[in-house]
This record gives sequence, C-alpha cells and structure tokens, in this order.
Amino acid sequence: MPRRLERTDLLQGTLDLLILHVVAFGPLHGYAIAQRLNAITQDALRIQQGSLYPALHRLERRGWLRAEWRLTDTGREAKFYALTATGRKRLNVERTEWARLSQAIGLVLQTEH
Repeated sequence: MPRRLERTDLLQGTLDLLILHVVAFGPLHGYAIAQRLNAITQDALRIQQGSLYPALHRLERRGWLRAEWRLTDTGREAKFYALTATGRKRLNVERTEWARLSQAIGLVLQTEH
C-alpha cells in the first residue's frame, strides 16, 4: 500500500492544479473536493482543511474560482466552488507546466550517473 503524502510532500502550487482540475468537472463544496481527491488518488493524498480552504480562498481571490452558497445533498448550506473562464485558462497553463516539470523530473530519474 502506498504511503499517504503529507501536505509538505506536495510541490508548491500542486494543490492549486488539483483543485482547479477537480472543479473543472462541475461545482463542488470544499469537503466534496477533498473527498474527490482522496477517491481519485486511492487514499494516497489526504488534503487537510488547513491547506484546502486557504487554497480555495486564494483561488477565488485570483478570480480562478467563483463561489456561491447552496444546499448540499444532505440539506446543509455550503460554499460551492466553480471554475471561471480565467480559471479554465489557468488550469491549461498549470497542466502544461506540470507536464513539463514531470518530464524534467523523469529525465533526472532516468540518468544513471
């Protein structure tokens, strides 16, 4: 079983990419975002509230996410986050940067000397 990554194990900015990607499929509240990331990564990533909510607020301030209060499936009121047009553009930039970074890291790991 793979070990869980702690908050400090994520490269800076990676959480933003993950949030933008998950929210691109439709509006979600914070807890649902964390649950979705947990499910997709098969429990390898556990995003703590202390990291998630500041990231959501930062992305909202930057105009990449918009938020509105709505009722959840359980009838509780929660802030739902949705990707803006600017956020979609930013997601594409982040994906490109991630691909470039992961390719560079792969090259380093393939080097024998």
